Amino acid sequence: MLLIPAIDLKDGQCVRLKQGDMDQSTVFSDDPAAMARNWVHKGARRVHLVDLNGAFAGKPRNEAAIRSILKEVGDEVDVQLGGGIRDLDTIERYLDAGLRYVIIGTAAVKNPGFLQDACTAFPGHIIVGLDAKDGKVATDGWSKLTGHEVVDLGKKFEDYGVESIIYTDIGRDGMLSGINIDATVKLAQALTIPVIASGGLSNLEDIRNLCAVEDEGVEGVICGRSIYSGDLDFEAAQKLADDLNG
Repeated sequence: MLLIPAIDLKDGQCVRLKQGDMDQSTVFSDDPAAMARNWVHKGARRVHLVDLNGAFAGKPRNEAAIRSILKEVGDEVDVQLGGGIRDLDTIERYLDAGLRYVIIGTAAVKNPGFLQDACTAFPGHIIVGLDAKDGKVATDGWSKLTGHEVVDLGKKFEDYGVESIIYTDIGRDGMLSGINIDATVKLAQALTIPVIASGGLSNLEDIRNLCAVEDEGVEGVICGRSIYSGDLDFEAAQKLADDLNG
């Protein structure tokens, strides 16, 4: 079970949002590269980056901070990035800089042709982020709910050749209310590619519950607010996951 610490970037700083609201952000560090180093030091084997400004602008906005993180830890662990990635040139530029995975969210839903092209051009490097509420997919920084069912889109994107899917329950994100295990497992069971859980991770009990369903296809979990607030000790959580599923 991969525990993947999230570094959300806003104006070059490491922040956390509450339910995706840019006006409800808490700054945790003004040195994202040092923050990435901290999580790798504590046992992270992959790091999750989000360009928040980019997600809302539709184009990269925190590239300098991202490059500093890649320079700091990119040779040691896999780094994945989402937020504002809307064209193949941007993907190529990031991969050339040392990024391992590019996460496509809104663009995957609104422009599936782009996703298909990305999977063809960069096989093994494309992850789709599906954000949902009550089983329906949301787009545009969670501001718009679509009529698409998560499982239906997941199957479609699997056929395109995506590497994995990050499934976020947006009703729980940043709220420390626990992972939506049932919805995550339902998606994982419908697919052959791995699913990464996201949204609401709060304690070691969540880790135990996730490890219990790893065989269903749940590969990892994004760790956000809980590891910054101190509700979850990242090092202890990764050790627990390794012990349970070692």
